Amino acid sequence: MVADEGATEGPGAGPGAGGTSGTRVIGVAIPIPDPHGALLQDKRASFGDPLATAIPTHITLVPPTEVDGADGADGAELGAIEEHLREIARTERPFRIRLRGSGTFRPVSPVVFVALAEGIGGCERVQARVMSGPLARSLPFPYHPHVTIAHHLPDELLDRAFKDLAGYQADFDVWGFSLYEHGRDGVWRPQRDFAFGEGAAGPHAGEGRPDGA
Repeated sequence: MVADEGATEGPGAGPGAGGTSGTRVIGVAIPIPDPHGALLQDKRASFGDPLATAIPTHITLVPPTEVDGADGADGAELGAIEEHLREIARTERPFRIRLRGSGTFRPVSPVVFVALAEGIGGCERVQARVMSGPLARSLPFPYHPHVTIAHHLPDELLDRAFKDLAGYQADFDVWGFSLYEHGRDGVWRPQRDFAFGEGAAGPHAGEGRPDGA
């Protein structure tokens, strides 16, 4: 997940892969559904970004966060977080996102992203609710929802990414959000889907809707 909307990008950035001994590294994000997500991930790879295959295309809600929990077992802290996410999803509603063109955090941070023309308010509302309770923390930058397409690359590649995606457009409905975990191999993988209007979480079932459709 994007840890601070400018300085670090993820879910691949943040604490070390897999967390320290006895901890796990998680994040929460809105997945970008296919074909949009796959196209943007391929674009990211074409720019030479080594994180392209390790980070599913997403809009961050919670940046990389270490939680208690031994490998293969959910700790009490993670259980409380999942219950927190379930309650938020149950009382939320779907909203529309329109992606339009590219933006950048340079010179503050070497990041190029696809910008949101619609849905910023929905992302901000959900992010504020998610980052409360067991996930409450301060961020070094104001929250700025976006879709990263290049990060920590040479300037000429960041320029190319910015130009290539300047005319990009995509529209989709946000069905909910997903809980991700950072593996010891450096790859972020979705673990649970939390669908808006539902009180239960289910195993991840794809980048479209939680039922895999």
